[in-house]
Amino acid sequence: MKLIGWIAFILVIVGALNWGLIGVFKWDLVAAIFGSMTAITRVVYILVGLGGLYILFTGSKMMKE
Repeated sequence: MKLIGWIAFILVIVGALNWGLIGVFKWDLVAAIFGSMTAITRVVYILVGLGGLYILFTGSKMMKE
């Protein structure tokens, strides 16, 4: 898997864990670390979203490798 694939995979894992914490404990880890809707928090959310899109569109190709 290429470096960008690994980065996207890690971002998706971070996003999934964050949503799990929100769902179970009503606690947003990203906001707790970086502040509620600060610029860096928004960047993290955008990167997680882009990672998800990357995995969505390249997932079948990555699974073959």
